[in-house]
Amino acid sequence: MSRRRNDSPFFPPSTPRRVHGGVKARSVRGAIGTSWWSGRFIEVLETLGVGARLQRGRNYARRGQVMSLDIDAGTVLASVQGSRAKPYRVRIGLRAFGKAEWASVEEALAGNAWYVATLLAGEMPADIEDVFTGVGLSLFPRGADELSLDCSCPDWEVPCKHLAAVFYLLAEQFDDDPFRILAWRGREREDLLGRMHEADSAGGNETRAGAPLTDVLDTFYVSPAPLPQRRRSVGGALLLDQLPPVDVTVRSRPLTEVLRPVYAALRKSAERPSDPVDRP
Repeated sequence: MSRRRNDSPFFPPSTPRRVHGGVKARSVRGAIGTSWWSGRFIEVLETLGVGARLQRGRNYARRGQVMSLDIDAGTVLASVQGSRAKPYRVRIGLRAFGKAEWASVEEALAGNAWYVATLLAGEMPADIEDVFTGVGLSLFPRGADELSLDCSCPDWEVPCKHLAAVFYLLAEQFDDDPFRILAWRGREREDLLGRMHEADSAGGNETRAGAPLTDVLDTFYVSPAPLPQRRRSVGGALLLDQLPPVDVTVRSRPLTEVLRPVYAALRKSAERPSDPVDRP
């Protein structure tokens, strides 16, 4: 069986040419990418099992070897400087959603005031993946088979260190602006926010243009959706007893047990009758 080029003593590791003004990762050690959305993207790269190539890719990203990086619908194009004089061309492809698919996503987003408010604030809802899943789509690639990876370097292994470097820089760019993930899937930030603003305005106009208040007084204060049932404390149980399991310990003791005396003292203090106030 032939040895891989990077594992062969006949092909010692090459030193990349120095780049001035390249796209450089902020992270100087450890993991790259801090948000949940960038982490989801890095997971795809790490499932490829390319071992040392990931480390070399991180080094390239931190050295600033990526000279340019552009995100467009369905395509990421980058230029990476290696050991040769001519930079390598890197392309990472991901299927962009069509108009009908995006219409389904936007309809689902517009139907939830929290999603609309969060997106209009320039933030990514923590459970936005559920929205895409609910309409039969996936925001992030579910595996390497959904990506097309190409680099003009002579290394026949995929992904090479140049592709890995671009992956890591993409993760940091997703941290800076999570809307770039949506742009990669085919919806620019301004377009999506414009549609969310229209949905928000339409909802408000519908309320203002409704029936006169005097005609709907009997239902005006009725919740449009049933409220969740509140669990009652049985037998004087504390609030801690109503919490879901919390997998946190303090000095080998469950957090709820550590807090229990505190809650008991607070409850006792609240139930203690106050001192009478002398009146003149």
